[in-house]
Amino acid sequence: MALFLTSQFISLFGSSLVGFAIFWYITLKTESGVMMTLYILCGFLPTFLVSPFAGVWADRYHRKLLIWSADAVIALVTLILALVFLAGYEAVWLLFLISAIRALGTGVQTPAVSAILPQMVPKEHLVKVNGINSSMNAAISFVAPIVSAALLTWSTIESILFIDVATATVAVLVLLTMLKIPKHQRAEDNRTESYFGNFAEGLRYIQKHGYLKIYFLFNAAFLFCSAPAAFLTPLQVVRSFGEEVWRLTAIEIAFSSGMMAGGAVMAAWGGFSNRVRTMAFAGAFLGGCTLGLGVVPNFWIYLLIMAICGVALPMFNTPATVLLQEKVEEHYLGRIFGVFSMISTSMMPLGMLLFGPVADLVPIEWLLVATGVLIMALSLWMGSNRILLEAGQRPP
Repeated sequence: MALFLTSQFISLFGSSLVGFAIFWYITLKTESGVMMTLYILCGFLPTFLVSPFAGVWADRYHRKLLIWSADAVIALVTLILALVFLAGYEAVWLLFLISAIRALGTGVQTPAVSAILPQMVPKEHLVKVNGINSSMNAAISFVAPIVSAALLTWSTIESILFIDVATATVAVLVLLTMLKIPKHQRAEDNRTESYFGNFAEGLRYIQKHGYLKIYFLFNAAFLFCSAPAAFLTPLQVVRSFGEEVWRLTAIEIAFSSGMMAGGAVMAAWGGFSNRVRTMAFAGAFLGGCTLGLGVVPNFWIYLLIMAICGVALPMFNTPATVLLQEKVEEHYLGRIFGVFSMISTSMMPLGMLLFGPVADLVPIEWLLVATGVLIMALSLWMGSNRILLEAGQRPP
């Protein structure tokens, strides 16, 4: 387990460097909500499109193979981009294109990673392992913006691209040479049904289990409303507090510091006895923080609220993932997480289709206040829904 988490840690570190570098590059160069929306669509839409296939592949094929193959493809296209930039061709559209290809790799990898954890971890330890994983990811989010900002200040974006190539290569080598994960039973069976038939079977599974329909509906609405807080806050900081790179770095550090603390809390505590109550509690906090980001006039108070938001996020995401890992039958996990990935990667970009252009017409603060109120209302509804509460009970 430690080797697997280490390989993912290494891979994610390089990807985070590239993500921050490209996002800030576009933010600082354009200061445009429309351009940010285009970038976000390029980074998320391909993941949405490949997720129906990726979920089926995660149930049909060796999940370890899918994970390292996706890392290898991401490393290759990133290397090509770095070489093209070194040759002097630095068009912004290339960043959009490479982000789209990298998103395809992420779309293949995400359901496989989520589905492989229950193969490796007993159910009673899933919350702890997911909490530790959240803290590790938050640590990356803490370090990556600092390193990325330093490299952008003193070097070029190409250097960051080459670092990502190196970290992805190391992650692939760890998976190939040091980590043994057996195939799950369905992959061993080598079944040959059609992809769409397998995917339809997963949809029928969701239809049969009513709690999944409501659960996915809530997550779709929650993520749609979260788009301004997730994507427009850097632009808000540039417009309202200043264009210095250190400010963008500071909000990422504050948020990721909170995430590290939140991940540690979840690893030690595990949440309430009901997974859904933990999610509703954390969701209400996230809504309140979103509203707060829209009203505070002081940058240092803004950073404090961002840190509190970071604490609440693992308290929402960890039980959200564990609930599916506990409740869904093993040979359906890939497809269910594929659908979950489709929702996760489509709703925020859909939100940005609305909120991104509107952000060029009205203050971003107005959008944060409105969506913060909606998120709190959604969380209260979730915490009172009988079907979800029954599904959220911890297994004995």
